[in-house]
Amino acid sequence: MKNCSASKNRVARRVKAIAWSAALAAAITASAAPPAHAQRVTPPPVPDNLKVKEGNTAFLEGHAFGTQNYVCLPSGSGVAFALFTPEATLFRDNDKQIITHFFSPNPSEPNTNPAVVTPEMIRATWQHSRDSSTVWAKLDQPSTDPAFVAPGAVAWLLLSRAGVQDGPTGGNILSATTFIQRVNTSGGLAPSSGCTSPADIGKEAFVPYTADYIFYRADDGADD
Repeated sequence: MKNCSASKNRVARRVKAIAWSAALAAAITASAAPPAHAQRVTPPPVPDNLKVKEGNTAFLEGHAFGTQNYVCLPSGSGVAFALFTPEATLFRDNDKQIITHFFSPNPSEPNTNPAVVTPEMIRATWQHSRDSSTVWAKLDQPSTDPAFVAPGAVAWLLLSRAGVQDGPTGGNILSATTFIQRVNTSGGLAPSSGCTSPADIGKEAFVPYTADYIFYRADDGADD
């Protein structure tokens, strides 16, 4: 009986030791692993006017699939398609959804466009799919350089932060964003037909496009 009890005690101690070792290994692995949103990003070559200034590093990239949405409006003495919003979903290389992209009012910026009835400026918006952190950005520079931009594709862009907001539970994956590049575009240009006379005003066109969006943040934690 004594031997049986001793044997059980040895087994119990061994099980505890194994469990403790496994827990320690898991803790070490977790502490050594990068944050879940960390990503190694290597931006592609871009035209000179789209280069992000020194002191900012790419930290996140998303592959966008969606549409550029246009509406036919008066323009000068005629009419023309005008972009009223993109609608796109951004994915990682593993096809995991990470961000949605659209236009929305920027709470950090009062509206100065008399043609838009809203107290806040409408800006390009990216919202993280997991923590709902959001960045609004304004256009700095476009490029249609044929050495980079494919025929029939929307321009490559450099945008700078116009506002950020943490998610409702404090998520901040996108809150440190300083600049965004839109690169590797295909499709998305406004149609060449369908908006030629006043009778076409109000017509909409949803044009498929793809692009890569690259997000930058300041190296020292400063705004930019």
